[in-house]
Amino acid sequence: MQTFGIFSTSFDVEYLTQHYIYIPEGNEIIDVPQLEELLGKKRKTVAGTIFLYNPTLSPVGYNTNSKLASQGYEFDGKFCELNFDNNCNLFASAIKDGYRGKLIEIKYLFNINRPNIEPTPILEEFDADLDKYTSNQLTRYDKELNYHDYLNIRLNGKFVFFGSGNKFDRHHKNIIAYARNLSAQAKKLDKEIAFMYDSNYDVMESQEGAYFLPPVATGKFKDVRANAFKKAFSKYPPQIIKTS
Repeated sequence: MQTFGIFSTSFDVEYLTQHYIYIPEGNEIIDVPQLEELLGKKRKTVAGTIFLYNPTLSPVGYNTNSKLASQGYEFDGKFCELNFDNNCNLFASAIKDGYRGKLIEIKYLFNINRPNIEPTPILEEFDADLDKYTSNQLTRYDKELNYHDYLNIRLNGKFVFFGSGNKFDRHHKNIIAYARNLSAQAKKLDKEIAFMYDSNYDVMESQEGAYFLPPVATGKFKDVRANAFKKAFSKYPPQIIKTS
């Protein structure tokens, strides 16, 4: 598997604004021009979308220990190949038959390329931003680079798999509504919706509360989540799976 992305920056904040993974047919390796050729015919080449919480990724030759700008990275608006993170490691082992030769787009609730934003005071700023999103008021983080205009979101492929999180603070009502609206819009666009859930909520309750378990976990949930994700993607399109 390979992974590619476009990084952007605004007011010293760095964002991953586009992200795709490529599931190879065999042992072939594609380069950026070949990726762009595939993206030129998205209807045929993009299988679907996976929604995660936020990225912590770096281009090949760089790392996530500091801002990319401080490492001399040039934000040229072009695709570059990325290093794997824990999500990509899981995707590489889990997504195979039925997806080979295809791209999967990775989208994030928040595109800010920064580790450990949950929970932090940043979420208070996100919640305030989302309250202002449809107005002409200025937001702390870039409207276009960090957030999705869910009513006008573009989704290619047959499915959207939501692994965007389940630990939203209940007082962050705008964040919860934002995540829920993205899911509802995907359904309106006639996409097959998939996610993982547990015994805390049933399928409908999970959708209503945007309770979508992330595929990567730690501790006792690590193998449970990874195995559930593999089961979800054992079919095309992926399925809704209960983890416990």
